[in-house]
Amino acid sequence: MLAAVIVTVEAWPSLGGEIRGARLERVQRSPQYGAEGFENVIPAQADGFSLGTAWDFFTDATPAQFPDAPLATVTREATDFSAPRQRLRVTWLGHSTLLVELDSARILIDPVWGERVSPSRWIGTRRFAPPPLALDALPPLDAVLISHDHYDHLDTPTVRALAGRVPRWIVPLGIGAHLEAWGIAPEAITELDWWETAEASGVTLVSTPARHFSGRFVNDRDATLWTGWAILGESERVFYSGDTALTPSFAEIGRRYGPFDLTLIESGAYNEAWADVHLGPEQAIAVHRMVRGRVMMPVHWAMFDLSVHGWTEPAERVRAAAEQLGIPVAFPRPGESVTPEAYRTQPWWPDLPWKTAAESPAISSGLPDSVRALVPGP
Repeated sequence: MLAAVIVTVEAWPSLGGEIRGARLERVQRSPQYGAEGFENVIPAQADGFSLGTAWDFFTDATPAQFPDAPLATVTREATDFSAPRQRLRVTWLGHSTLLVELDSARILIDPVWGERVSPSRWIGTRRFAPPPLALDALPPLDAVLISHDHYDHLDTPTVRALAGRVPRWIVPLGIGAHLEAWGIAPEAITELDWWETAEASGVTLVSTPARHFSGRFVNDRDATLWTGWAILGESERVFYSGDTALTPSFAEIGRRYGPFDLTLIESGAYNEAWADVHLGPEQAIAVHRMVRGRVMMPVHWAMFDLSVHGWTEPAERVRAAAEQLGIPVAFPRPGESVTPEAYRTQPWWPDLPWKTAAESPAISSGLPDSVRALVPGP
């Protein structure tokens, strides 16, 4: 009981801030806000654990779920980023943490440097490897983008460490309450609804629709919005999906803001029970096609065990599906940088058992036939 009390007290601040006052009024005016919180355009029919999935997850029943050797990361230094770039470069810092350099702007996406994706330092999923770039070694940033408030995308110790170092925090509706609770000045926070825009050092940032959910505790389900991001430079463009299931909204994103030179698409932490809140590899390829991407880079894999598939499976399935359609895919090691012209294409991960799309399907519900047709088959 004493241990439970200690963990609860230690974890409580990470639950975030309460949405109230003018912020709550704005949240409730959103077209995405319904009777009980934010809603998806296509309601989820399956968005949680089945009993079988829960058993597999908690008993570690999946082969090759964790790396059995040190992860092949690339350690980076502050000097690697000392000179601003004009052309597009994206550095993958593991999972969905990304440093985007475009038109002399530096934008950090979903920064997670914490040891665990959890409200506590003592319990929860631990990272497979240390961050490839030390937090203190980050170059000066123009903005931080957040996609949603789950712990693997919004990390309390990281936010606190960056407080005062970043001039702009651009986030979906409601998340400003968390940031203020952790020390971010209100004037540094910009909260956006879908299709709204902000600017950072001449780069346009567009909040784009996604199909997911939010919450950091049992009492705040869908209290904050979830989003993807279109990052628009003078001549080059990047799309980041955030966490999402498949939705026809991606075609509209492609019509409005595509084509994209590089897409950063969630490809891991999928399961049949979560098919309406996560993509999985084959549907990630469909999103890339819908937004009119040129080079795809899978993210949201290879750093945390958040599902029941093998840790290398997302990359293997993305690779197989992309080869069917001739889609160029970048497979950087954590810490490596990618440009639309130069990127790693061959596996850096070990050859381990994995399940194919036919063996472990994950297809979102409620899709029109025109969207389903874009998902590569087994």
